[in-house]
Amino acid sequence: MAKVRYAVVGSGWISQIAFMPSVAQTDNSEMTAIVTGNPERAQELADFHGIPKIYSYEQYDEMLASGVCDAVYIALPNSMHADYAIRAANAGIHALVEKPLALTVAECEAMIAAAQKAGTLLMTAYRLHNEPATVAILDAIRDGQIGTPRVFSSVFTMQADLGNHRLEAKHWGGPLQDIGVYCLNAMRHVFSAEPVEVIAMDGATEDPRFSEVPEVISATFRFPGAAIATFTASFGAHDLDEYRIVGTEGVIEVSTGYAFKTMPKFRVIRGDDVTEHEFDPVDHFGAQTAYFSDCIQSGTRPESDGEEGLADVRALRAVEESARTGRPVTIETAPRPSHPSKDTVRMIPTTEKRLVF
Repeated sequence: MAKVRYAVVGSGWISQIAFMPSVAQTDNSEMTAIVTGNPERAQELADFHGIPKIYSYEQYDEMLASGVCDAVYIALPNSMHADYAIRAANAGIHALVEKPLALTVAECEAMIAAAQKAGTLLMTAYRLHNEPATVAILDAIRDGQIGTPRVFSSVFTMQADLGNHRLEAKHWGGPLQDIGVYCLNAMRHVFSAEPVEVIAMDGATEDPRFSEVPEVISATFRFPGAAIATFTASFGAHDLDEYRIVGTEGVIEVSTGYAFKTMPKFRVIRGDDVTEHEFDPVDHFGAQTAYFSDCIQSGTRPESDGEEGLADVRALRAVEESARTGRPVTIETAPRPSHPSKDTVRMIPTTEKRLVF
């Protein structure tokens, strides 16, 4: 196929500000439909981006059967991911699904099984796997620049707005699922291993934003070989986005490690020797889309597949259980067969052409 045709399922903020502007920056992808609950706003977006078709959520199955798309980008609340991805697979349509992949381990497994049965591809939208700075950090670790990684620590905090669906329990909202997942995913690839145990703590103030979900959560993970990783994620603190990796011979410090509007910056510290690394801008979402389209066109399983999303959901649920019980929780996940590498990077230019309501 000349270009992979995408239907955007959910025309909210992340689709408007990040995914939809990025597709035209690729040379192998295009948008051919929007599935939405707001047809008036969707029409404005369709006109702006040159998207020919608009469907309601009630018309989703009709859209899948119409031949208008090859793949869907699912940017719906977490509670809706599994249903829409499974329906896509059943119709023979590939799915790029925002993280966390689904609400539960069972839902993730059902999504994976549906894609396997249909012969379609399922990819978890870990855009950082497809931009060069994050891969350069992992390459520095793999090259032994800090010796063996032993400690990972991260803080990712922001202020969430009252009324956002990320603060609703019915959608499995909260800082753990929305931003803590970035820290969790990073540590797993820093150590090239899966965590075996976690202990966690959460809390909330009387702020009305946090009547259904915690305001803050902190977790400490044990990895094989006694490596330790910790992170704190909050929806009620000033913006901070950083992580640090301490090895046996040096340290890597990363700032703006997770944000999609900027490139991660990092420095490698070995005694008095400090090396700074900065990168020219790349469109994270464009890189992610271009990579998935390459996988679709070549029939290659994506690195950040359904099992990658499942591994994080299993660990996220263990964090919740530990925070609820106050006890350590064992995590059992098989090692990943691959990790982000230069093969997963796509150098897609940024754009300022976007329409955001």
